[in-house]
Amino acid sequence: MTKNNHTKWIKEATRELGFDYCGIARAEPLDEDARRLERWLNKGMHGSMHYMANHFDLRVDPCKLVPGARSVITLLLNYFPGREALPGSSGDSSPRISKYAYGKDYHEVIRGKLNLLLQRMRTSIGEIEGRGFVDSAPVLERSWAVRSGLGWVGKNGNLLHKQAGSFFFIATLIVDLELEYDVAFAGDYCGTCRKCIDACPTNAISEDKVVDGSQCISYFTIELKDLLIPENMKGKFQNWLFGCDTCQDVCPWNRFSKPTTETAFSPIPAILHFKTAEWEELTEESFKEIFRHSPLKRARWAGIRRNLRFISPDQD
Repeated sequence: MTKNNHTKWIKEATRELGFDYCGIARAEPLDEDARRLERWLNKGMHGSMHYMANHFDLRVDPCKLVPGARSVITLLLNYFPGREALPGSSGDSSPRISKYAYGKDYHEVIRGKLNLLLQRMRTSIGEIEGRGFVDSAPVLERSWAVRSGLGWVGKNGNLLHKQAGSFFFIATLIVDLELEYDVAFAGDYCGTCRKCIDACPTNAISEDKVVDGSQCISYFTIELKDLLIPENMKGKFQNWLFGCDTCQDVCPWNRFSKPTTETAFSPIPAILHFKTAEWEELTEESFKEIFRHSPLKRARWAGIRRNLRFISPDQD
């Protein structure tokens, strides 16, 4: 098989595995992105997410993650639930859950797909060294998505695809196989729009396309492990119990979002139907059973309880 045939085969294989989009870029150091990341870290915008400062050299050079790396394959998998009635919206006072967490933990789903893709590549193409990554290793996946021609990074820090919006998981497969490379995405179609900036409940999005992660509701409800959420955030969470979709919900490009076809992301019934009382009555044992394959387990039962107390209007 030629380089062209390898590329076509890989893109077809990713479609068969259920990925919505695939882009490929040459593996090389991300010098400009490295400088941008360093500035962001130096400002402390990662808060207590200390892991983001670890392995800096690995984050910006794929060849240090996979020796001999030649190509970075970026994959997008749609998770938009396509539900008209979403918890906590349209005046409903139920606690709100970020849409990416409606179904099964995406790490489990995508990791299985990446392993299968690499296995099939080795069977059909030959011996290939590679590693798959999904939001759990030092990879700048949005930068690679842009370099792979899949979209641009919006003012809210999310990757935006011109035909499909931003409700996608991004996965990366780094391999030592040379392929044909897609043209990097050169445009920025946010224009003068500032809907995400104006809508952010905690003013975490700045004018210069920088998101202060330490001020984001997703950070406070998922990443922050302290027993207490800072009091100056009281009244700003808009009923978000786990994560926050506000900046994506107001983005005009998400009018193109279509319901996912990935059955693993079908909403857990509790996500759609639990009212405040059900969340309050949830025991640790029930939480572990209901959400054993859910991203919510990242916050743990104690974290969910803390978040629930913080967003409850009857709490001081």
